[in-house]
Amino acid sequence: MAKTLVALTIWLCFALPAVAAQQDKAGAKKPPVRPAWSELTPQQQKILAPLAAEWDKMDATRRKNWVGIAERYPKVKPAEQQRLQKNMEAWAKLTPEQRKAAREKYQTLQRLPPDKRREVAAQWQSYQKSLAARPDFSPSDPPAPPEPQTAEAPETAPVKPSGGTATAGAEVPAGQ
Repeated sequence: MAKTLVALTIWLCFALPAVAAQQDKAGAKKPPVRPAWSELTPQQQKILAPLAAEWDKMDATRRKNWVGIAERYPKVKPAEQQRLQKNMEAWAKLTPEQRKAAREKYQTLQRLPPDKRREVAAQWQSYQKSLAARPDFSPSDPPAPPEPQTAEAPETAPVKPSGGTATAGAEVPAGQ
């Protein structure tokens, strides 16, 4: 029994450093995420310039998506190019948490049935028109941050059931 214990101890002394060395090598050989900013063409770099500071932090999938957008960019109308540049600048200014929330919201909207998506789009357009009607509003103004949630009793607003009509007497906290 003692010989077995000594043999096991000696084996562990040799085996553990070898396993740790292999793990270090595996971690060290991890290839860089591509394409690197330096691998982009000058035209792609110019188009994606608002994202330059964040490029090294992006994973390969997101980089490829942005490269795809940059490849399509010359083919779109100038008005669409300007809109895309503004959106990239706004995206670059978002915090990682805000970006994650935006991606989740987009995915949620994509899962909606087409008729519900059209309804949401119509509501958004109506909201944009109401903002544009305000004399103190500029389309380039950033959106206002959401109001913080408090533990106090929230204001109430009518509930819209899935059918899309308000139900009398039914109320939910505003903003939900």
